[in-house]
Amino acid sequence: MSWMMWSPLRLLQLLSSSVLTFIPSVFLSLLSGLFSRTACIETESGPPDGRPETIPSSVNYHFTRKCNYKCGFCFHTAKTSFVLPLEEARRGLRLLKESGMEKINFSGGEPFLQDRGEFLGSLVRFCKQDLHLPSVSIVSNGSMITERWFQNYGDFLDILAVSCDSFDEDTNQLIGRTQGRKSHLQNLYKIRTWCRRYKVAFKINSVINTFNVDEDMSEHIGQLDPVRWKVFQCLLIDGENAGDDALREAERFVISEEQFQEFLDRHRGVACLVPESNEKMRNSYLILDEYMRFLDCRGGRKDPSKSILDVGVKEAICFSGFDEKMFLRRGGKYVWSKADMKLDW
Repeated sequence: MSWMMWSPLRLLQLLSSSVLTFIPSVFLSLLSGLFSRTACIETESGPPDGRPETIPSSVNYHFTRKCNYKCGFCFHTAKTSFVLPLEEARRGLRLLKESGMEKINFSGGEPFLQDRGEFLGSLVRFCKQDLHLPSVSIVSNGSMITERWFQNYGDFLDILAVSCDSFDEDTNQLIGRTQGRKSHLQNLYKIRTWCRRYKVAFKINSVINTFNVDEDMSEHIGQLDPVRWKVFQCLLIDGENAGDDALREAERFVISEEQFQEFLDRHRGVACLVPESNEKMRNSYLILDEYMRFLDCRGGRKDPSKSILDVGVKEAICFSGFDEKMFLRRGGKYVWSKADMKLDW
């Protein structure tokens, strides 16, 4: 009966210890799960700095880094040869659609390299036929595109952009936008004909640099008549085309703001021209790499988030560095479905 002499505090300590000893482990597991779920909800509630949730309305998916050209200023170089399995890529695209994606742009590297364009064609068809996206587009150097590809997949493609930095073959050779003896310009005009034939909106992308900054492209652009002519100021990205671990050294291609503006002034009569300076370009794109990670370019590099396949779109996009205001300022939102363009094919 010596226990009757214990203090109330000692009795309380003994009782607490006994109760904890006999709590079923399953109850503790339930508690643990409840706290984990709460933490998960807090993580998914929005961006860490309290900004409004970012909707990935327009996404650029660089599913491959491999390329058959060697453009000296390339912003997205062949640092890996990895390409996601087709089903995993489709799963990621479905996640993006469920998060609000309306437009997908496939790029590289050279996107037609993988399985001679069949991998790309399968994704294009999936996005239009299964996901019912309003806009599906591609950026390519044009060297691997065939008419058969248009026959198989043209119905599912809204816009095809072909990169062309000069209408002088020697200049393209100096830049590296060439492969062997193939004529880049002949490919460009051939693809323009196919786009008309198979009802795909045609677009041209040009990077303005030291080798083409004095060129007048007005006549050729008028002949090709693209729906948009995107004109980029050559941009340095650490780890891609600048810095010790980069595969390219683009410093010799860089032009000043004044030089870029002079090029724009020379082409001010071209109605389809859409200019993008370094300021407009750097943070105004939602870029997914080959692992489906968003790339944050705010620090002058491409810092990856976690993959949307692992953590979902909502969490990964918080670390994309995306500047939505600049996206709208540069004209990122436009009539991007060929059904709405009212083109004279």
